[in-house]
Amino acid sequence: MRAWAVTEPGPVEAGVLRLIERPVPVPGDDELLVHVRACGVCRTDLHVTEGDLPVHRPGVTPGHEVVGTVAGYGAGVSGFAVGDRVGVAWLRRTDGTCAYCLRGAENLCPRSEYTGWDADGGYTEYTTAPAAFAHRLPAGLDDVALAPLLCAGIIGYRALRRSSLPPGGRLGLYGFGGSAHLCAQVALAEGATVHVLTRGEAARRLALELGAASARDAYETPPEPLDSAILFAPAGELVPVALRALDRGGVLAVAGIHLSDTPPLDYEHELFYEKEVRSVTSNTRGDAREFLGLAARYGVRATTHTYPLSRASDALTDLKAGRFDGAAVLVNDFDGRAARGTPRG
Repeated sequence: MRAWAVTEPGPVEAGVLRLIERPVPVPGDDELLVHVRACGVCRTDLHVTEGDLPVHRPGVTPGHEVVGTVAGYGAGVSGFAVGDRVGVAWLRRTDGTCAYCLRGAENLCPRSEYTGWDADGGYTEYTTAPAAFAHRLPAGLDDVALAPLLCAGIIGYRALRRSSLPPGGRLGLYGFGGSAHLCAQVALAEGATVHVLTRGEAARRLALELGAASARDAYETPPEPLDSAILFAPAGELVPVALRALDRGGVLAVAGIHLSDTPPLDYEHELFYEKEVRSVTSNTRGDAREFLGLAARYGVRATTHTYPLSRASDALTDLKAGRFDGAAVLVNDFDGRAARGTPRG
């Protein structure tokens, strides 16, 4: 089968993501073999490719917003059948026994593993996933529409909850890419006033089309004080900007897995009056179930731009350059015959 692999982390435009041939993976006893139909393009994939995140698996295949069908499974798997449509997301596995897992915070598990970082992900024809971490997908949405929900949507939802937005509150979103434009739809559906602060004109237009009350440059001041803010852009210099925009008692949630250095904070003007800064670390499977249910109820839809899987490197390059709004999705244009008829076990 064909797969994209990070040969050596570096600038994506330098061609560090290479198309290679690999054997079709064999699922472990507790795993599914998934025939990839679509895979969303996430900024975390760019961080893995360029080395912003440390190498966990040399030559890894990125991608963790995978929509596919079950093509086989290990001897210990039950409840799935060949042909079932499933989603494979960022959180791949946890130990299930540590103090964090036992208290319902599996996203903090020290031995957690991640799709497209610790194990090969979805920029390929076939991938594997532990059955316990595969997601049942709602009917009524096609593969391309579903893919961004599996990370951008889930992480945006967790960030929204971490921001402690009060009912009917005023929310600021800094950056308006794949995750933010899905988060905004949930917040708006729940009665929030949403202000978007981002650099791209196309992103600002999309924000207004979705119902945002305002859309300004990331360094401008929103038209009213914010109860909560979420920083989606991986730019540490925006932390004090967002804090200054918060009202007294406001909360800033930082949603990215990678953030550039944060400048010194002015306590009096940026942190005083009981303002808070919170990070967001991955998600739990409970977050995923809640979000997918709300997405179906609220009619949350991703604005998508499709690329053939054979152009994955171009999609990441365009993401880095900010050439599209919403989210990019890779659609499998490879043949995929290699694993047809893959038996159970």
